[in-house]
Amino acid sequence: QVQLVESGGGSVQAGGSLRLSCAASGYTSNGYCLGWFRQAPGKEREGVARIYIGGGTVHYADSVKGRFTISQDSAKNTPYLQMDSLKPEDTAMYYCAARRGVCYSFSPGAYDYWGQGTQVTVSS
Repeated sequence: QVQLVESGGGSVQAGGSLRLSCAASGYTSNGYCLGWFRQAPGKEREGVARIYIGGGTVHYADSVKGRFTISQDSAKNTPYLQMDSLKPEDTAMYYCAARRGVCYSFSPGAYDYWGQGTQVTVSS
């Protein structure tokens, strides 16, 4: 059973940085797609970044390109989301998700496993 536990959220001022971690267990490192999603109150869950473990291919949503960086520490089996130049509109609950196989979509329905989320609040 794949289990994902996010951490690293918090409150920062606009322009600040946070690094989210996703402690992952129950799966082998290669052959999985790991994604970071976010959901603000009253809005749909949206994908912000994804990485294919084993190939390293990454994709970002246009809204975060150049500001967010997704990476994977294979030794610790932990994906990270480095978030720089944060904006108030980045405020949301952030979730780590995983699916077996290649990365092809930011659709939440394409992912089989989800963490409980970590809150990120950016003040102006």
